[in-house]
Amino acid sequence: MGKDNAVDFTLLFTVLLLVIIGIIMVFSSSSASAYYKIGDSYYYLKRQMLWAILGFISMFILSNFNYEGYERLSKQILVAGLLSLLTVFIPGLGVTLNGATRWIAIAGSTIQPSEFAKLAVIIYTASALNRKKDEVRSFSRGIVPFLIVAGIVFGLIMLQPDFSTGISIVAIVLVMLFVAGANIGHLLGLTVPGLAAIILLIVSEPYRLIRWTSFIDPFQDPQRSGYQAIQSLYALGSGGLFGLGLGRSRQKFFYIPLPQNDFIFSIIGEELGFIGTVTVVFLFMLLIWRGIRIAIHAPDFFSSVLASGIVAMIAIQVIMNIAVVTSSMPVTGIPLPLISAGGSSLLFTLSSIGILLNISKRTSLNWS
Repeated sequence: MGKDNAVDFTLLFTVLLLVIIGIIMVFSSSSASAYYKIGDSYYYLKRQMLWAILGFISMFILSNFNYEGYERLSKQILVAGLLSLLTVFIPGLGVTLNGATRWIAIAGSTIQPSEFAKLAVIIYTASALNRKKDEVRSFSRGIVPFLIVAGIVFGLIMLQPDFSTGISIVAIVLVMLFVAGANIGHLLGLTVPGLAAIILLIVSEPYRLIRWTSFIDPFQDPQRSGYQAIQSLYALGSGGLFGLGLGRSRQKFFYIPLPQNDFIFSIIGEELGFIGTVTVVFLFMLLIWRGIRIAIHAPDFFSSVLASGIVAMIAIQVIMNIAVVTSSMPVTGIPLPLISAGGSSLLFTLSSIGILLNISKRTSLNWS
């Protein structure tokens, strides 16, 4: 294979900007609660900076690791991803918070295996689609096997439970099937049973049903089920055009629970205003656009589908997070990539972008 080109510096610079914004906003949104609960205003800042450093090291390594190696190791990577999802149920290793067992404790920190499993599914799906690209238009041979894999991963994640992550993984696989050339009629035919399954999962758990009804009218129960959505809207609304100023959020003072995590976008809106939120959205759109260009101009089928899966993963999480914060969908726990506090999300998102950068080095485009 020929000499590598330079990586996509626009993508790299965009990611760097988003991580810097994330570190600043994690500190701004968490300093008060961290001081009150832990006695250290810099607690979340230090953790986020440490994970960012580890993430950039991983991104650098993977940007220089030939992506073709993932195709050869795809089955092993998937098995590792499935096993990692089971580790949360090992006594003494799994960590339960707020009724969910989604983390494992390692060296004083917690890791969320579903973040690794998400990337593992993307790599395996891209590799399997490359092997089956001549059968992808067949429903039984080109779609069903991938639905089975996605279903197994979804089931393991639902045992934790983590509804939003499970749904996002299924959505990523469907996007990859579409990119690989699956029959659109077959994919559309999955809509009805898919919606039926989602409705069944919602009504089967009282807390999910409550979230759905409170989404329709959060003000019917403003102190309980509608609380987070209402406080998020207050934050966004009070920011106006230019915001209250960095560090001057009022909602972070114990109105929005864990403002540095899933609702950090509302704090951005409150402190930096409409201009700040639009800037963040623009940076994500730029990241996604560059990722799509890499996927379109990738040198082979495997890398094209792999890049598409990574871009879909980021895009779906961004859309879901902002939709929750703006009360455009029921409240569910999903981080804003590269910005929300959380080591696992930051580490594996940067690792995924490292793979994307490696693929960009094999394209013939001028990335200037």
